[in-house]
Amino acid sequence: MNTNRLSKKIETILNHQVTKEAEAAQIYLSYGCWADSEGYGGIANYLFRHSQEERDHMMKVMQYIMERGGTAKIDAVKAPPANPKNLQDCFEKTFKHEVDNTNAIYEIVNLAHEEKDWATYNFAQWFVKEQIEEEKLVLELLDKLKIAGGPKASDESLLNLDTQLGKEPDSVSLAREANTENPE
Repeated sequence: MNTNRLSKKIETILNHQVTKEAEAAQIYLSYGCWADSEGYGGIANYLFRHSQEERDHMMKVMQYIMERGGTAKIDAVKAPPANPKNLQDCFEKTFKHEVDNTNAIYEIVNLAHEEKDWATYNFAQWFVKEQIEEEKLVLELLDKLKIAGGPKASDESLLNLDTQLGKEPDSVSLAREANTENPE
């Protein structure tokens, strides 16, 4: 008896998202290593925390696939892009990556709607909300950097930004802890 409640297309697109989340984790990890090598320990810590969040997102998608009777597949991930030139470049590339991930989530939502797979449609709504938060977070980083002077920020301003980000609490909620009563 076939117990898979996911269509082939839905299972494929969800497995593609597993890979995208793994790649996102690698990008944040790579940029964190770059930031640390540039002396930005606080920013590195911030990026490392977000790498873990992306891994949690990957696990959330994998768990959903398996709960619906599908088969989660682990594919190879692309190497992270080249190191950023500076913090402005780092945050801009991070924002571009988050927008790309948002668009991938929208593809899942659209396909689930098209197929009337309301379970997957509902599941994907958590990610829609999460991506709003992710994009906002990176936009706030870009705003802070702009106030500090952008690409021409003084060393003192960059030290202040680095210190501020390093002191932020680990407020990133874990995806695996989200449920209908506490979706965050």
